[in-house]
Amino acid sequence: MKLRPLHDRVIIKRLDNERKTSSGIVIPDNAAEKPDQGEILAVGNGKVGDDGKVRPLAVKVGDKVLFGKYSGQTVKVDGEELLVMREEDIMAVVE
Repeated sequence: MKLRPLHDRVIIKRLDNERKTSSGIVIPDNAAEKPDQGEILAVGNGKVGDDGKVRPLAVKVGDKVLFGKYSGQTVKVDGEELLVMREEDIMAVVE
């Protein structure tokens, strides 16, 4: 199953956090926080303005982005957990 986001929404796959601290302590899965970084897998066509024109999104497929810890809606596709969120929920692009 493939997802195609509509309007100003994007599909994001969370990037894995480090499971080990700098001192070598391994963090178990149940104690680890969800990562707030991800890679964009798909983008919508853009946001429709009040004048009816479509404004393209500022992000593109493959961009690594930062987002809020509780941003977006989690969906499972083919056993993989993905996030669907609006472009405005993205805080920054990691370069």
